[in-house]
Amino acid sequence: MSTGVLRGHEGSPLVVGDTMYIHSPFPNKVIAINLKDQTFIWQYQPKQDDQVVSVMCCDTVNRGLAYGDGKIFLQQADTKLVALNAKTGDVVWTAQNGNPKAGETNTNAPHVFGDKVLTGISGGEFGVRGRLIAYDIKTGKPAWTAYSTGPDKDMLMDPDKTTTYADGKVVPVGADSSLKTWKGDQWKLGGGTTWGWYAWDPKLNLVYYGTGNPGTWNPTQRPGDNKWSMSIFARDLNTGEAKWVYQMTPHDEWDYDGVNEMILSDLTIDGKKVPAIVHFDRNGFGYTLNRVTGQLLVAQKFDPVVNWADRVDMKSGLPIRNAAYSTQAAGSDHNVKGICPAALGSKDQQPAAFDPGTNLFLVPTNHVCMDYEPFDVDYVSGQPYVGATLSMYPGPNENNAMGNFIAWDASKGKIVYSKPEKFSVWSGVLATGGGVAFYGTLEGYIKAVRIKDGKELWRFKTPSGIIGNVFTYEYQGKQFVGVYSGIGGWAGIGMAAGLQKSTEGLGAVGGYRELAKYTALGGTLFVFAIPGDAS
Repeated sequence: MSTGVLRGHEGSPLVVGDTMYIHSPFPNKVIAINLKDQTFIWQYQPKQDDQVVSVMCCDTVNRGLAYGDGKIFLQQADTKLVALNAKTGDVVWTAQNGNPKAGETNTNAPHVFGDKVLTGISGGEFGVRGRLIAYDIKTGKPAWTAYSTGPDKDMLMDPDKTTTYADGKVVPVGADSSLKTWKGDQWKLGGGTTWGWYAWDPKLNLVYYGTGNPGTWNPTQRPGDNKWSMSIFARDLNTGEAKWVYQMTPHDEWDYDGVNEMILSDLTIDGKKVPAIVHFDRNGFGYTLNRVTGQLLVAQKFDPVVNWADRVDMKSGLPIRNAAYSTQAAGSDHNVKGICPAALGSKDQQPAAFDPGTNLFLVPTNHVCMDYEPFDVDYVSGQPYVGATLSMYPGPNENNAMGNFIAWDASKGKIVYSKPEKFSVWSGVLATGGGVAFYGTLEGYIKAVRIKDGKELWRFKTPSGIIGNVFTYEYQGKQFVGVYSGIGGWAGIGMAAGLQKSTEGLGAVGGYRELAKYTALGGTLFVFAIPGDAS
């Protein structure tokens, strides 16, 4: 089924009862489909200013819808959150998160947790100050807003009760934990945007999410650790108050946003069952933390060629950096070559999956490195605030493969197996109870593999590259698996936006130029039936 839009298709549809709800990139159409006969029940197309597209960093993607209280929730690119009647498509309420004229946009899926709808903000490349916003699910009234940077009261932090991991233990963050790590008022342009995925532990009533890069990309212009960009937050759902926070990449020098998904799982570590959170960061390290306390338990490279840091010190929780790949040490107008991973990370937002049968995490990864040259830039509201020129290319040691599908042991921080792919694996992974996982490739294949050893069982070539998340549902006793086919996103921005210069698309155009030999633009949903009945 076509969405009618030829840009990058991220996320996945929702299935509620007898209805499937699909979404599109900008202009963010929503279509309700009757699963019985695949007819359209209703369609919703927002009226948005086309100028919004000019301040969207890395394609016009939208990562999906949410459902709750009889409503479908759409987070539009123009920062408007819309609640639609799930049966009719009528607008129930709207709320405005930000100002596109200041470079603020949205690409994230909203999340329904309890009686609240959570959403974030994009625009880290425009000096936007990141925050997470919770709305009342019935009325759309703001419940709380938690900023990533700035004064304690803005971040909903209690200096004595909010904790972080340091010196081998969990300790209070102390007063002005963010302000002390910025020069002057730079925290106001501090990035820390929240365009990724969020998770909720109903028993603890804690929400987990990550924050993005500090602005600008030139680290020499913003001394300090730039807290709390590049961090994992745990917040109380009711109040937004931060229980704990952990910064993965202090004083980022490479654009390693920390927004990737937070997977909640109970793992056995050193012989003890631990309520864990597992996070595969753009910086190339796979982190396992205690989700109750924020204690760091595991931090290891999930791509062996990561070189910006040699390791993470488990006592301090800090990365041990390799000065040879420091853009800070090189300074403005000096090109640092051979940095691994590239800015789009050893993994971007495309979600990994957890298989409780094997305790393996199935991870879609990038094997891409870069040259990075920072330059001085001034902030102008609504204009790009980047300050770096990048070139990307395949990482070493894998015959020019740009990605891998890996299985990861998060208890030990080890790769169990790795399957190379020609291009980055930019789709979300689906793990099923039958011991089979599914993922998509940038050339357009959807693949099924055996979870225990990665053996490929099936593949199907769709007409466009896959950057969506594979999903599954049951209807009338049958199980179905589906995925969007529509190249784009950061990796496919050259094709999606018609860019040619190698350094355009923040370096991705040159790195993924060969994609055009393998696929074309698209915007189609594919659904496959699993043989037999769902039981």
